[in-house]
Amino acid sequence: MSWNDFHQRQQALAEVLDSARRDLTAALDTVPSPFRDTDELLAALHHKWMQQLTGRVEVALIDTENEPHDDRVKAVTMAWRRTAGANPGLRAALDVHSANPALSAATEREHRLLAIAAGLADEHEPPHEVARVGRTFVQLLRATPIAKRDDRPSPLRKLIPSL
Repeated sequence: MSWNDFHQRQQALAEVLDSARRDLTAALDTVPSPFRDTDELLAALHHKWMQQLTGRVEVALIDTENEPHDDRVKAVTMAWRRTAGANPGLRAALDVHSANPALSAATEREHRLLAIAAGLADEHEPPHEVARVGRTFVQLLRATPIAKRDDRPSPLRKLIPSL
């Protein structure tokens, strides 16, 4: 992919996401160039989601390297929620099209990433089981209301354990 192709794809994704903010149901009605079809566009949107999510999960895990297991679950939960909060059009577009077979493999990889990162599954377990655990984890974090107080880990927590 050339630099020009990359910029064209990024511009097209930005336009689709802008459209999704205005009218989610019509956002993917027209597939912009340089994408060939809806499947390719959805794959690119999921890739964009995973770039954001993976970055936040990695940072969250670095912050909780020496913390108990529950903190890993909380850190991954907050990383997912922050990514969704920062990308509402992207998350909504993926959710609306979640039944599209083009997203199946990518969504399964996402679920495996989340399950392993949260410490709920091991990478040596059967991939379909790990994905099942990750899918359940996402369903639970979506169903659980966000606490009223700020759930972000405090940077002072490492210095003052009672925080």
